[in-house]
Amino acid sequence: MKQNSQIRHIGIIMDGNRRWAKNQGLPALIGHKKGYEKMKAAGKWCADRGIGILTVYAFSSENWNRSKEEVNYLMNLFRRALKNEIAEIHKNGIKMKVIGQKEKLPEDIQDLIKRAEEKTKANKKLLFNIAISYGGRPEIVSAIKKMIAEKIPASKITEDLVAKYLWTKGQPDPDIIIRTSGEQRLSNFLTWQSAYTELFFIKKHWPDFEEKDLDEIIKEYSERQRRFGK
Repeated sequence: MKQNSQIRHIGIIMDGNRRWAKNQGLPALIGHKKGYEKMKAAGKWCADRGIGILTVYAFSSENWNRSKEEVNYLMNLFRRALKNEIAEIHKNGIKMKVIGQKEKLPEDIQDLIKRAEEKTKANKKLLFNIAISYGGRPEIVSAIKKMIAEKIPASKITEDLVAKYLWTKGQPDPDIIIRTSGEQRLSNFLTWQSAYTELFFIKKHWPDFEEKDLDEIIKEYSERQRRFGK
């Protein structure tokens, strides 16, 4: 694939795993497994297209309120990914970063995250942000608390400074955010960073999302005019 100089960062709200499973007459947990497999594929698609950053919404701060069975299943999926997939991720030149309230995760998962981030930190082909226990508003609150703790005077606080205290510090804002499954809202995803992002809402559930869907979105994006208020 050719380098895509227009698009630096894509965010995906991977919605519809449970609805996909219900439509198939399958348990909801199978939907999450299919969604996990599609998430891996999406990382490869973006890397092949020269897109530098992919951020996926894997587990929101509100998802802790789901059933214990479902939360435990999702945590085990994360464990599996961090244990079994990291060697391949590293081999493919992908840098992995987890953003969110990591302190709320089980300690063993926190340790696995640290190891994965350390192992892949020098990789350049794709930065793969996985948003786990993530919420856009908690991210902004965290940034405010850090600035207060460092006693930064109000007169020194700018938008550029705030961006340096976010979990995505140093990264460009997303050019595109995709949400699957027909819902048309951002649901606390990249709240600060999405101010000028182009939004794409598609009806397909996440496990049904295909490579050609990504290409169609990229094509439509290239035809939109981004004025940034000018």
